[in-house]
Amino acid sequence: MELVYKILVFIPVLGVLIFVHELGHFLAAKWAGIRVERFSLGFPPRMFGKKIGDTDYCISWIPLGGYVKMTGMIDESMDTQIEGHPWEFMSKPVWKRFIVIAAGPFMNIVLTIVFFAALNYFYGVPQSTNETIIGQVIANSRADSLGLKENDRILSVNGERVATWEELTRRIHANPRKAILLAWERNGEVLQREVVPKLDTQDQKGKIGIGPKVEMRPVGLGESVTFAGVSTWFLTREIGKFIGRLFTRQESVRENLAGPVKMMDMAFQFAQMGFDKLMNFVALISLQLALVNLLPIPALDGGHLLFLGIEGILRRPLSVRVRVVLQQVGMALLLLLMVFVVFNDFQK
Repeated sequence: MELVYKILVFIPVLGVLIFVHELGHFLAAKWAGIRVERFSLGFPPRMFGKKIGDTDYCISWIPLGGYVKMTGMIDESMDTQIEGHPWEFMSKPVWKRFIVIAAGPFMNIVLTIVFFAALNYFYGVPQSTNETIIGQVIANSRADSLGLKENDRILSVNGERVATWEELTRRIHANPRKAILLAWERNGEVLQREVVPKLDTQDQKGKIGIGPKVEMRPVGLGESVTFAGVSTWFLTREIGKFIGRLFTRQESVRENLAGPVKMMDMAFQFAQMGFDKLMNFVALISLQLALVNLLPIPALDGGHLLFLGIEGILRRPLSVRVRVVLQQVGMALLLLLMVFVVFNDFQK
């Protein structure tokens, strides 16, 4: 039954992200005057749907993505029929096609901001108390292994008393890979143990995996949107840095990449923690979906944008044969990646 519940939570979550992404492409294509042959949630084979005008709106059997099929566009369908009609994708100027392709990731970013703004408005924004009280212990971190728990108050580091969270983190950050003695209070009892902060390769600081206790401060609509924009920009930079570290092997692909199985498990866990936690998770995944789609890999939106950039420089599109071959290579790479992450999910 737990597996059934996980599926029932995950399918709507994934469906919202895919629908919003493909809706971006669809609306932009309509704006540009490009004929849309199919708007599908899921990958073929087609399950059911209804054709309205030129477009077949359908649900397909493989619920791991979706697509908008535009006339005259060489995409995952490998359709090479380009006849030069004014309603075809390739008949439009480069700048319009660029907007159509970028509209999918853009809509996912908008969804992230909307969800964050809604969370801020209805639940408030977190504000640190600046006390040395632990509000979060990251699972499987050094702090977790040490036995630290929520609401523990850190008293000292290496025998020197700490009065604020900034002071506490400064001393931990300064000691990557060096044993430090922590003393903390729990229910009137003082405990102490040594811990070796892990080196964070991103900022070269020692970390043990704890977060401060925060209070939720009510905010109005304007502040909610402002904070949502700031949070989205901060997370965009962090995700970008993380992707860079994956490519440079500073981070383990096996340890850090999650596929649909792991995401389904995480969505279920967040749903159990509360609706606000699930919304926060969906917003973060939406942002990750946007940024990953912008990678310059054929078959992803970023690959199509790369082709358009080359076309803009050369003043002519790449040949149909070259685009088909690159799409096939991109699809093969994505398929191999999907097999890897699914297998990795099951191993975990």
